[in-house]
Amino acid sequence: MEYLKPAALFGSLIYSVLGIVMMVVAFVVIDKITPYDLWKQLIEERNQPLATVVAAFAIAIAIIIAAAIHGG
Repeated sequence: MEYLKPAALFGSLIYSVLGIVMMVVAFVVIDKITPYDLWKQLIEERNQPLATVVAAFAIAIAIIIAAAIHGG
């Protein structure tokens, strides 16, 4: 029942928001260092191989962020 305490809920919300912000920042940084506009390639041109690479990047960064937040 310790997960129902307000402090635990607040901490979970803060770390969730922190993780999402870090993911967005990482995507923007990768978008800026690539020679083309990732968003245009993914949404407008529907570049499936690039979408697969970006998805792998997102999963990798999410695992790293989760490990850093969790402390292990």
